[in-house]
Amino acid sequence: MSTELLERRGRLTRGIGLALVGLVVLMAVVSFVWLPFSIEEIDPTNTNAGPSSLHWLGTDPLGRDIFTQILVGSRTTLLVGVVAVGIAGLLGVPLGMLAGSSGRAVNETVMRFMDIVFAFPAVLLAIILAAGFGGSTITAMVAIGVATVPVFARITRAATLGVMNSDYVLVARSYGRQGLPLMVKYVLPNIAAVIIVQASVAFAIAILAEAALSYLGMGTQPPTPTWGRSLQEAQTYLFINPLLPIWPGLAIALSVLGFNLLGDGLRDSLDPTLRDGG
Repeated sequence: MSTELLERRGRLTRGIGLALVGLVVLMAVVSFVWLPFSIEEIDPTNTNAGPSSLHWLGTDPLGRDIFTQILVGSRTTLLVGVVAVGIAGLLGVPLGMLAGSSGRAVNETVMRFMDIVFAFPAVLLAIILAAGFGGSTITAMVAIGVATVPVFARITRAATLGVMNSDYVLVARSYGRQGLPLMVKYVLPNIAAVIIVQASVAFAIAILAEAALSYLGMGTQPPTPTWGRSLQEAQTYLFINPLLPIWPGLAIALSVLGFNLLGDGLRDSLDPTLRDGG
């Protein structure tokens, strides 16, 4: 694929991704300053109602406004995503750099430990944490974050290995640059693009994981609305109100699509091997 076509595709996917991600962020921001109804306000006389001028997306089986639930649910989605990806990056990136810049013994020790962590998916970690501390937003964030650490560590290690063999790092080492100063000044800036792309993709995975945990009752607890729990509550009324599961499902799908497209666009624009047609 030519460089021009690749750049054009990158701009398109990045633009669509930014638009979708921006929409989710806008929803979260708006929910802090304006809501059409209170999240706890119910109307027993207007349950399972369809979209109207009063309730833009209709109401749920308790008579709560669905649009309000979607708006507030975006807060939880972004919060869990930011914290989970932050945990994964803060732990995985240093471990990956350590493995990629150290000798075989340290490399093998770190990566085998990552293999052990990788064997525990987010849902299993959430079950373990929920058993000890109860299901909550914190449980979901920690479980998703820890489960994603090995992915960041592996990608960072691979990128670090490539940078460590580059001429400028070899020159820096010949002048006595070692350890943390070498990593911070010469390695980290040159692998930042890879980490940024992975963070965008990991955010999409975190959204799905948070929705799954909320669906199973191990994430954010009532009365705080979440998209995953809205899906779980809607399944009982699927034949009574077919639109009920569509709205949270659509919100999850568009959010995941947005972050995935953003990651693809960033990869196309930041990866030099792709720009060179490699």
